[in-house]
Parts: sequence; C-alpha cells; structure tokens
Amino acid sequence: MLLNSKGKHRRPSKAVRVATLAGVAGAAIAVPLMGATNASAASVATWDAVAQCESGGNWSINTGNGYYGGLQFSQSSWAAAGGTKYAPRADLATKAQQIATAEVLLDMQGPGAWSCAGAGNLTNDGVDPGVDTGATQTTPAAQPKPAAPKPAEHTEAPAASRSDRGAAAKKTVTTPTGEKVAKGDGEYTVKSGDSLSEIAATHKVKGGWQQLFKLNKNIVEDADLIYPGQQLHLTK
Repeated sequence: MLLNSKGKHRRPSKAVRVATLAGVAGAAIAVPLMGATNASAASVATWDAVAQCESGGNWSINTGNGYYGGLQFSQSSWAAAGGTKYAPRADLATKAQQIATAEVLLDMQGPGAWSCAGAGNLTNDGVDPGVDTGATQTTPAAQPKPAAPKPAEHTEAPAASRSDRGAAAKKTVTTPTGEKVAKGDGEYTVKSGDSLSEIAATHKVKGGWQQLFKLNKNIVEDADLIYPGQQLHLTK
C-alpha cells in the first residue's frame, strides 16, 4: 500500500526535497515538478499487477485502515498528487483516475512509494498508460427555485355553517415553500399581501384581528402566517 511521509516511506519523497529547495530558491520551483505527469510512467498492466498485490485488484476498496482504492493511496498522497481534482478519496475515483494520479506520485516519489512495487515490477519505464480520466469532479446542478405564487383573487363565498367547518379545514392549499396548510371554507379568500389586521380593518370585523384569528383558529395556527387561497370566516 502507499506509504505516507511519517516514517513509512522507504526514502524521503521528492515532494519533500522540492519543498525544502523551494524555501531557498522560491516556491515557483515546486510547481512544475508537482504538476508533471509524463516524466515517469508505467503501463496499465503494471498498475494492475501493483493493485492486485495492494488491494486484491479492488479499485473501490475502503477497509478503514487509512488507505484507499486499488493502489492504496493515503489521503495525504492522494491530495499531494492532485487526485482530489477527480474525487475526495481514491476509492471514490475511477481506475483510470487512480492510475493517472499514481503516475504523478511515481514521478514525485518513485516506485518505492508502493510496498508492492516489486510484485508489479513497477519501474519508471516511461510507458504512457494512455488512460482516459473522464470528467473532473463536479458539483450538483442548482435546483430551480419554485415560481412565486400568483396573487390570489379576492372572492366571496357563501357563509358555511359551523358543522361544515371541520370538514372544510381538511382541505389544503400549498404555501410558497411547498407545505400544505388548511384551506378552510370561509367567505373571504386570502390574497397575496393580506394580513389579519388589514382584513379585519377592511371588513370591519368586531374585535379586530384577535377576533378574526379566533374565528379561524381551526385553520390559522399563527396569527402572523396566512396564505393565499385560505378561506377565512369574518363572522361566526
């Protein structure tokens, strides 16, 4: 499996040595070396042999031991070799993406980065595996926002008896957020921009908005929240 930089590498990685030199000569030195992908290469067959030894050839493996994918990348090695442009971890990337990232790591650290390098006869043979990494990691497309509800028209409905109100309350209207609330069967239909205080004042409800709230407590749970399409009673 891949070896990390905390004592498990067989020798200090090139990435470590480059970073040391960059501290003296400038960070720009490290950039082209870290980004190189073709200076060292191995065939797909070679990487298959290494993966067979490292993970039994399971390119999606995650056993919870801190190493991921067919070539058993540590998270730090995966990130250092640029694998996170494909997937957060190696086991979430395709075989081709893992091989492409391994090519970078091979150039950075040499065959010694893998304990199974010998089993796969991994060398810097310069053979381009020619893998197709496909698309890079993408974010889910933004979901379209629901269209704003059209203002409800003011309508007058015949007054209903008290016995009918319980059944009417079971009917619903849809709020702008998609929730279902009781519709009611009152004589006034709420329109966009309405409030209990405005409705009470306009229709001269005795007792004001408090009385209006009380008359419709079977469908209005919060005096500050009424919705277009709800039908409110203005009288008992």
